[in-house]
Amino acid sequence: MEPILAVVFDFDDTLAPDSTSGLMRLVGFEPKAFWSGEFEAMLAEGWDQVPGFMHKLIALSEQQGGLITADFLADWGRRLPLFEGVTEVFGLLREYMAQAAPGFRLEFYLISSGIGQILRHTAIAPEFTEIWASDFSYNAAQAIAFPKRVVSFTDKTRYLFQISKGIIGAKAKDSTLVNQRFESFRIPMHQILFVGDGYTDIPCFSLLARKGGEAIAVYQKERPETWKKARGFVKDERVKMFERADYRPDSPLLDSLKGLLVEMAERAGG
Repeated sequence: MEPILAVVFDFDDTLAPDSTSGLMRLVGFEPKAFWSGEFEAMLAEGWDQVPGFMHKLIALSEQQGGLITADFLADWGRRLPLFEGVTEVFGLLREYMAQAAPGFRLEFYLISSGIGQILRHTAIAPEFTEIWASDFSYNAAQAIAFPKRVVSFTDKTRYLFQISKGIIGAKAKDSTLVNQRFESFRIPMHQILFVGDGYTDIPCFSLLARKGGEAIAVYQKERPETWKKARGFVKDERVKMFERADYRPDSPLLDSLKGLLVEMAERAGG
């Protein structure tokens, strides 16, 4: 089997503006008031970040008669705006690596704390071998009713191990496999590149730094605070570089992705 390189993306504020904040606006709730007010109070009470916003979305949905259904989330995913160049970056990287490292196969994965029913209906969903995200269970009317899966902070590293061990497809449904000992790895950690923007990505940044993989932090030009955060990840040696979340063909980010992938292939013997 040919060796594989994996590019793993976070989603919100990495490939697109925050999808959960956008969802809140759709249901008539001002996200700024939540993130800076009610949410901080919930955290002070001991709530974890991801189940906290999932709980709030369920409450908002119930207040509006079960407004947030599976179809409602899927429709938002289809309309969700993406950052510049995102729809093209997968094909560009495949084409480039086919020439630069022809002995390697390139795969893409998505690990997000966002809502899976939204992400699996975006225009780029077919590009990913697997998508892991937070999910709801639904009631008889198909409205969100309870958190089914929560992906937060170190939960994300579980899926890096699943990628490395090849626990994908039908095997991904067995939650016990990831803890079993594997003698060989489908994609060694040093052949994984992670792209993220936020604090929930730190465990992935740190794991890959220890295991010889690579990571890039991204920021948004129009939000100076995201530059400061990404710069902080470099200063804290979480990542080696950070770039603007611009995926167009002439962007520094695309150049960095290409360069790191080639380095990884060279180290792996390609």
